[in-house]
Amino acid sequence: MRDTFVDTATALLDDDPRTAVVLADISASAFQPAAHRHPDRVLNVGIREQLMVGVAGGLALTGLRPIVHSYATFVVDRAYEQIKLDIGHQGVGAILVSVGASYDGSTAGRTHMSPGDVALFDTVDGWTVHVPGHAGEVAPLLLAAAAHDEPVYIRLSTQHNAAPRPGTGLQTIKQGQRAAVIAVGPMLDPVLAATEGLDVTVAYTNTPRPFDVRGLRALGHHNVVMVEPYLAGTSSAVLAEALRDVPSRVLNLGVCRTDLHRYGSPKDHARWHGLDAEGLRRSISEFVN
Repeated sequence: MRDTFVDTATALLDDDPRTAVVLADISASAFQPAAHRHPDRVLNVGIREQLMVGVAGGLALTGLRPIVHSYATFVVDRAYEQIKLDIGHQGVGAILVSVGASYDGSTAGRTHMSPGDVALFDTVDGWTVHVPGHAGEVAPLLLAAAAHDEPVYIRLSTQHNAAPRPGTGLQTIKQGQRAAVIAVGPMLDPVLAATEGLDVTVAYTNTPRPFDVRGLRALGHHNVVMVEPYLAGTSSAVLAEALRDVPSRVLNLGVCRTDLHRYGSPKDHARWHGLDAEGLRRSISEFVN
């Protein structure tokens, strides 16, 4: 996903004079060829993530379309105040593209983990959030975001599904009777493995914000399992509002809020948080039964 992002952003720099890229050292070497060609629109501010977002807000005020990039923990957690003020309060847009996701950087410890990033975007108004599940979904999402001026967050991950599923609405992957299981981004393949043989509908989205409420209601299920690759319960308010007029049961699965104080691999963390196929099957089966 990261390589696809760099290639697509570089092409945008070459083709669209409105595009700018703002970095804080992360991926600076990958953008070096583009920086040689466009030194006025590829800006590396050094290890100053708050400044990176502030610069993007300033560029947006001049009419440029800035793309900001770093680890999620730096571009969202560390720079949240600048997201709120320099972009949101100023009424401008930018494209924030993160790597690292919830525990992709777990071998570097808690400093490189950001399971709460999407929850933070729920506290500010107007953001579209994309969570691609495959590298093949990255370019269309980035190109679409570059074509307008609204605020967009694209959350890249080293975890991925076997195949891309283009589009941003809720897609039905398989149908069943007992519940609807919604998989966000790279959670689709683990969900499919976990629900093999279970009489449930599985649906997929790479765009949890704005959530496809109409698509959810069209599934016709009042028992819903939400599987997100970030903090469990991040979408609970969205689902409650979507199903407010019908009796419903909702199970929210995702990264637990407890700091595990562990390094380990992303695969280890998926298991510890119950987000591997075995853990998901256990939780979903208990809910359905």
